[in-house]
Amino acid sequence: MFDPVLITKCADPHLKPAIIERFIAEAGSANPLAVTVSSGDRTILVPIARTSEEAMAIVSKYVGHAVVRVGVTQYPAGIGVNEASELKIDLVDACENIRVGTGLFAKVYRIVTKWYGSEPPEAFDDAVYAWKTGYFEGKSVFLEPDPGKAETGAANIKPGNPDDVRSTPATPATDVTSHGNHPASADPRVDLSRINGSQ
Repeated sequence: MFDPVLITKCADPHLKPAIIERFIAEAGSANPLAVTVSSGDRTILVPIARTSEEAMAIVSKYVGHAVVRVGVTQYPAGIGVNEASELKIDLVDACENIRVGTGLFAKVYRIVTKWYGSEPPEAFDDAVYAWKTGYFEGKSVFLEPDPGKAETGAANIKPGNPDDVRSTPATPATDVTSHGNHPASADPRVDLSRINGSQ
């Protein structure tokens, strides 16, 4: 279990502490320097970072070419970033990573619960799955507008807010949630809803 004091101090206030703890336990890492790199269904082995600088060097090397997750929340490092030089070392600071990670997960959770129309237990599981894959119901959850922010307007968006990706979507070459345009990264799901057995 992660330090509850750090969660209270740093996490998004719109999420219940119990949800944040479950989110970090199921999708995150106890190591603030953890960097996970994947391409398609393959995990790329990277050295274990011992310092913030080493962690950011790994992130900078792979962002834009693979899916890069970093820190306590395994935040998707390439979201809203057009080039590696825009990345901030704050991503590997435990408190800052929890702040931006839980803020973005809160948006993902709102997208999922809006689809359900309520907060059933399976909504959390679907939100964690969407966090890990970047998609829910065929849409990129990181680039979708936040349904909870619609009534507050764009004036409340602050620099560094994960919702800023709405105004600066990544290009296909750097959109880490889409894995680029490589055919092996195509969505393997097939819509079978039109098959009714009588042809």
